[in-house]
Amino acid sequence: MIKKIMVSQPKPANDKSPYYDIEKKYGVEFVFRPFIKVEGLSGKEFRQQKVGLLSHTAVVFTSRHAINNYFKIAKELRLNIPEDMKYFCVTETISLYIQKYVQYRKRKVFFGNTGKIDDLLPAMLKHKNEKFLVPLSSVHNDDIKNKLDAKGLNHTECVMYRTVRNEFTQKEIDTFDCEMLIFSTPTGVDYLTDAFPSILQGKLKFGAFGPATGKAIEKAGIKPSLVGGTKQYPSMFSALEDFLQKEQKKK
Repeated sequence: MIKKIMVSQPKPANDKSPYYDIEKKYGVEFVFRPFIKVEGLSGKEFRQQKVGLLSHTAVVFTSRHAINNYFKIAKELRLNIPEDMKYFCVTETISLYIQKYVQYRKRKVFFGNTGKIDDLLPAMLKHKNEKFLVPLSSVHNDDIKNKLDAKGLNHTECVMYRTVRNEFTQKEIDTFDCEMLIFSTPTGVDYLTDAFPSILQGKLKFGAFGPATGKAIEKAGIKPSLVGGTKQYPSMFSALEDFLQKEQKKK
């Protein structure tokens, strides 16, 4: 019987999250505990890439982490970002986050709606004479680079932050009492199964955010009990609801 579920993500920012609705409806408890964390590169590490922040006239942001570390590195290197710098963001939410660092002006902030670079390309092509800088995580593929290359845009990718393990304390290990664990990334699966291989041998059930994370669980030798972000279950919440309903019927 599932009573407690650990989710490898930060705790929701407010009490309106669907997680809390599911708690009340099915009598379960969610525990939120990220398995990975983001660490920014130092100015010294960034310099080794030989990328000039001020030699670019526009920045492409794919996450808040990218925004935080772009301005952190600029401050550490004592660089003043020009007021006419243009910012291209994959969602409006990410674009609004820029207000934390600079005055928000619509004429220099552009955003897409889907969270994918494809949706942002039309706006970038309207400003094709800009020199675009794309801050990325140390773990990334060439999808963005290839798509900007295909459109003939002048761009430079650079690493500004890295994903590292958020190590469990001994107390957390000793008091682990969840019946289900939901991974949000393949990296989290790799960390837990590498650090605690015995966890795979118990009765713990596993869930995944997205097909890629589901495949990482399967690669570890386990069939996931649920996978959100698929055609059948577009969200994690729909996957959870279906799973918990079936569990209750078993009782």
